[in-house]
Amino acid sequence: MRIDLHTHSSASDGTDAPADVVAAAAAAGLDVVALTDHDTTAGWDEAAVAARAHGIALVRGTEVSARSRGISIHLLSYLQDPTHPALLAELDRTRRARLDRARQIVERLAADHPITWQDVLEQSQDAVVVGRPHIADALVARGVVPDRDAAFVHLLASRGRYHVPHHAPEAVVAVQAVRAAGGVPVFAHPGADGRGRVVADRVFDELAEAGLAGLEVYHRDHDEAQRARLAAIAERLGLLVTGSSDYHGAGKANRLGENLTAPAVLTAIDEQGSVEVIRS
Repeated sequence: MRIDLHTHSSASDGTDAPADVVAAAAAAGLDVVALTDHDTTAGWDEAAVAARAHGIALVRGTEVSARSRGISIHLLSYLQDPTHPALLAELDRTRRARLDRARQIVERLAADHPITWQDVLEQSQDAVVVGRPHIADALVARGVVPDRDAAFVHLLASRGRYHVPHHAPEAVVAVQAVRAAGGVPVFAHPGADGRGRVVADRVFDELAEAGLAGLEVYHRDHDEAQRARLAAIAERLGLLVTGSSDYHGAGKANRLGENLTAPAVLTAIDEQGSVEVIRS
């Protein structure tokens, strides 16, 4: 069974509609795919219809923005109640903060480069969450940079001159909110040091105590040393180990199914979640 538990659609910063993500997953030979857009469940219904049509199982989820000691981290929340008020409040606050930050970044960029807020809106289209990837796409459309990766390296880096921080809940609070909503929290790409600072080992202990279920060990942003380190942490703390693509359509080079999750891990996630895995 081929299981990919981390993908994004145009509801956040992917380039494919939710139904198209599911169709692409089926075409790639996956048996199970998770839709995990940033801080929103807006793509769930469309993806569910497509999953039934294409005969592929769907794990509904969200990638929740969080922070630990000033370091940005992401939690994959699987199978949570999308109407739970505590988690909804956190996601809504984060989405509004992302939007405010995006506007401020564009204002800073516009002083040096030909970009407007309208350019960004044209790229984000129906996205519920507007963020830096859409700014990157606007910069590409304007010819300022050749692609998204170049935009993040040269203009949108977290330590660059145009950077603007945004609100995100403390990681322990986010884990607790996911659990309160009946979700299963997994730390996304926790060793991706190429993106910026990563958390110290003691943070994993704190999150596990708060209810963290697993670590996304097998991810393209982890080299073999990081994979070994994270697998050892997961074993020590009794956490699940997942693997996934972090697919964004044309937005990134990540390909569906390039890293996979074991069927037994999916079973454990399914048993802990409060909404069902959609099966054809």
